[in-house]
Amino acid sequence: MNHQKIVFSLLIALLAFSSCYYDVEEEIYPTTECETTGVTYSAVVLPIIDRNCYACHDAANNFGGITLEGYDLLKRFVDDGSLLGGIRHESGFSPMPKNRAQLLDCEIAKIEAWINEGALDN
Repeated sequence: MNHQKIVFSLLIALLAFSSCYYDVEEEIYPTTECETTGVTYSAVVLPIIDRNCYACHDAANNFGGITLEGYDLLKRFVDDGSLLGGIRHESGFSPMPKNRAQLLDCEIAKIEAWINEGALDN
């Protein structure tokens, strides 16, 4: 009977520890560095937008009449300031991603650096 309790306790502990999974590396292992030089649309900005925005704002979903899929469509919202205003959660803009946590500071800094460099399709 005592042996069964030990085995049961170990199984419960194993299940509890194995069920926890978290893979946002920047949050697990925060660094003070955020590389914002050489930020390109295709290698840096697009993956951030894909991960955080396309669930609602790709061509298939188009929530709120906003499609960010494709450089030309994204650029419209870059040019009018609503992309940066939304992801920064600035007053006067709808905070994005909606009903989710704000993007990581480093992700916002990378998008801002890309915009400041001319928001090129590179």
